[in-house]
Amino acid sequence: MKISRKGLLLAVIHLAIVCSLGGKLLYDRATRPRVWVRTMAYDPDLPIRGRYASMRLEVKAPLFEGDPKMAWVVSKPARLTVQDGVLTAVPDENGSVLYSFRDRGPNQNQAFLAEPVAFFIPEHAFDPTIRARGEELWAEVTVPRKGAPRPIRLAVKKGEEFRPLDLR
Repeated sequence: MKISRKGLLLAVIHLAIVCSLGGKLLYDRATRPRVWVRTMAYDPDLPIRGRYASMRLEVKAPLFEGDPKMAWVVSKPARLTVQDGVLTAVPDENGSVLYSFRDRGPNQNQAFLAEPVAFFIPEHAFDPTIRARGEELWAEVTVPRKGAPRPIRLAVKKGEEFRPLDLR
């Protein structure tokens, strides 16, 4: 086989791998549940190029037992489900994600996925994580069977107004 044919064969194999991954992601987006999730901006530290917003996703989860002041430090394994339109972390020793708590005072604990998710934004779009006082950043995510949710789009909520962002 000539070198040019080997190169062409290698290119076709690479293209098939990329297309199969893209097909799997599109299939998951069409068949797996979607839900809007409140986020907390997180300072990214990834060695990749491009602009992205790194966010921790808020989940509904049972409180940890033990010292509540250690909840932000400790992470517990869980699997993700959507219950009543809310992303929920169900404790599971074989779970594929970790969640932890942020203490915001009496009866105001928030549970977040321990690993942030990245939402890639166009080069010239504004930074969606910079919000005015009283605004919350929300992300619509696909919830896969295993692993972290995959962000689809972002929105801003201020009071009762919920406005999807156009980041083109």
